Amino acid sequence: MQSQVSGKEATFHQLQESYFTISKTQRDTAETGSTLNSQLVEIQKFPSELLRLKLVGVGKIQTGIFILLFGILIALIMMPVRFGDVIKQNSMK
Repeated sequence: MQSQVSGKEATFHQLQESYFTISKTQRDTAETGSTLNSQLVEIQKFPSELLRLKLVGVGKIQTGIFILLFGILIALIMMPVRFGDVIKQNSMK
């Protein structure tokens, strides 16, 4: 899914470049249904798709962080048990 981003970003940047090179007054005074307004609509459609792809990446990062913290928790839980075993072995010697 992440491989789709580079192709879509190129199209998205081309649309932005062609739209925003026109002066602001021309963009603001464009009539309803004109090509400028249709370009703006296309630009506004893109971020929702890119946002979905970015959220997948954020979800994977959060999953990795959760697994790491769970591993640390298990290590901290096991530490007193292992430390108790070491103390028992030293007291028996």
